[in-house]
Amino acid sequence: MRIVVDENIPEASVFARHGELTVLPGRHLTAADVQQADALIVRSVTQVNADLLRGSRVGFVGSCTIGTDHLDTAWLDAAGIVWSNAPGCNARSVVEYVLAALQLLATRHQARLEQRRFGIVGVGEVGQRLACVLDALGWQVMLCDPPREATGTAPGVAALPEQGFVSLDEVLEQCDVICLHTPLTSSGPWPTRHLLSAGQLQKLRPGSWLLNAGRGPVVDNKALLQVLQQRSDLSVVLDVWENEPWVDPQLAARCALVTPHIAGYSLDGKIRGTEMIYQAFCRHFELEVKQGVQYPVPEIKALSISNSMPPEKLLQQLSSMFYQPLKDDAALRATLSLDVQARAVAFDRLRKEYGVRREMLATRLCLPAGNQPLQQLAQALGMQWQEEA
Repeated sequence: MRIVVDENIPEASVFARHGELTVLPGRHLTAADVQQADALIVRSVTQVNADLLRGSRVGFVGSCTIGTDHLDTAWLDAAGIVWSNAPGCNARSVVEYVLAALQLLATRHQARLEQRRFGIVGVGEVGQRLACVLDALGWQVMLCDPPREATGTAPGVAALPEQGFVSLDEVLEQCDVICLHTPLTSSGPWPTRHLLSAGQLQKLRPGSWLLNAGRGPVVDNKALLQVLQQRSDLSVVLDVWENEPWVDPQLAARCALVTPHIAGYSLDGKIRGTEMIYQAFCRHFELEVKQGVQYPVPEIKALSISNSMPPEKLLQQLSSMFYQPLKDDAALRATLSLDVQARAVAFDRLRKEYGVRREMLATRLCLPAGNQPLQQLAQALGMQWQEEA
């Protein structure tokens, strides 16, 4: 069996247990690269469609990512090619990115997060987990997700806010912080491409914060630049960009925090994605799973927490301990003076050479016995915890 794998997939050697492995840059894969392959394992930078796979031997496509907008699933289904993605694999990593960004903005603006109202647009794997954390802290949360509203459910959310789901207009007009976590769709019940266009962006409350760690084209980047040129009161965090790997330097200059699509780039999240696709690969080809994917031991195995620690203070300390977004911000900004093509190459290089970042859940918390607020926060964060006398 021949297997083509994106070079940015960690622990990809597990696939070599079952065949000949070819490792290539995912963004530059060609039809010739995959023509003789039986399986293709990618991340989100590879457009998997008829142009890439028509006439090839590929019978299985696995994407070690949450999203599927880079997969032409309709064509794959019609061509009889089985595909699989890894929903939720890096959701915790994205949530930790958002929490760290919020702490950074709170420090800059000398704002108290518990006094702000949060709007989560898109209540899938990431949105659910973020909502659970904010709910555990007792903070005000509004949820917007028309497809889930139609069913009246938000799986994974402990309890819907009293008002249930709300419209996008209500989020934009009433929330101080808007976090975007939708998939990218151009049709269907909820088209999200340019979900935030010029008209929607103008509805943002004075002094509000907008964070996009989902998909770049969900926000009209040209319209966002125009709005930011008119309104200095807004603070924007962008991890994803409409025309990746090309970042608009003018837009980046007006953002509070910019990063090169690495919100979900924790080592744990990436390995989890590999593991999920390896399992799907083995099921499809009816192969024996030859030992699972291995996770490295974390540098911080356990933390003891004082009984006097308020939950919001614990969140602040954990956020700064596990992820420092300014490092990634500085790395991306350092590339923005390059010419257009060099910027694109640098963007991909920052992702390819991204350092090791572990998730909070790799560390166990030792919590005071009976301290329900701290225990609820640990559970919402997905962390392991145990009581100490």
